[in-house]
Amino acid sequence: MNRIKIWHILIIICLTACKTEENSNQIVKKAILYAGGKKFEKSEISFDFRDIHYVVKRNANNWMMSRSFEQDSNFITDVYTTSGFERKVNEQNISVADSMAFKYIESINSVIYFALLPYKLNDAAVQKESLGKEEIKGKVYFKIGVSFKKEGGGEDYQDLFIYWFDVQDYSLDYLAYSFEVNGGGMRFRKAYNERFVEGIRFVDYVNFKPISKQVKLEALAQLFAENELEELSKIELENIKVNV
Repeated sequence: MNRIKIWHILIIICLTACKTEENSNQIVKKAILYAGGKKFEKSEISFDFRDIHYVVKRNANNWMMSRSFEQDSNFITDVYTTSGFERKVNEQNISVADSMAFKYIESINSVIYFALLPYKLNDAAVQKESLGKEEIKGKVYFKIGVSFKKEGGGEDYQDLFIYWFDVQDYSLDYLAYSFEVNGGGMRFRKAYNERFVEGIRFVDYVNFKPISKQVKLEALAQLFAENELEELSKIELENIKVNV
């Protein structure tokens, strides 16, 4: 094979890869727009999840995330900002080891990440791949695979995700992910109770797991359609307030 033919093949491969990446980026951009778009960037959002109160504030490059809860008759507030992390117990700052602060930050990040999906899916650490389209219970969805770079991807950067976006309005209706902590596993979530508060979309989820461990992440939507997943819990947000 001569050099010209090799060069043509490389160009085709590059263009195909770039097109796939562009398509997945565009789908996610439209999904974010449907869910609130730029309203996420300048907003104060608060909600309750499992007896913990969460707040996230964003304004340009400044942001703050916090959670507040009662524990052993004490009122605890964890605050994570661009300046770092601090914990208050009954309004008094206390010293926290770096290892524990990291765990608290990851916990706050995780809850807010899921609550505000698909916002943040176009962050620099996110690696997206178009997996084509898939029909789930009579509706067609764009299927996007997501992994994370080690740098900026958080403690669980090795987790893998799949998101299903409605081909009509780009709403995020289903997601699945695999994880390695606590022995590992897979989950599948179905969104329900869609509502918009000040133009920002919120949903609750029914949380499922596969009955068998010998399945692939990509197969969970089909197993869901065939009622072959076990329901574990419901992920419900309460007392949502938004100031844009």
